[in-house]
Amino acid sequence: MIQWVQNNGNILWWMAAVSVVTFVSTLVVVPMLVVKIPSDYFAHGRRTRAMWVDRNPAARWVLMLAKNLLGYFLVVVGTIMLVLPGQGILTIVAGIMLLNFPGKYRLEKWIVSRRPVLRSINWTRRRAGKGPLVL
Repeated sequence: MIQWVQNNGNILWWMAAVSVVTFVSTLVVVPMLVVKIPSDYFAHGRRTRAMWVDRNPAARWVLMLAKNLLGYFLVVVGTIMLVLPGQGILTIVAGIMLLNFPGKYRLEKWIVSRRPVLRSINWTRRRAGKGPLVL
């Protein structure tokens, strides 16, 4: 094991650097996304309206693609942060909220209704001067 560490020092330094960068970036990005959620987002039985319906179809496609790519990235990074330093659960929740798939709203509502997740989200919103999420 020690021999492997000595032979792969560069890989370990790169992994440490990526871990630090993702940790610091999620400390900034995730709270910004959590604060942007309307407080009554989960108060409805169903989603009310699709995003960007009134936009040009090409622009809507590009925006949806970018939003989904960011969502996948946050889910992957959040999953990695479950074992590395960072806000893993909040990052996964933010990533899932950006993705589009059938049953997403029910899954979001179920995840956010878990006491530790809701407590973390409402703590972040309270620090930003926003009201708590209403379930």
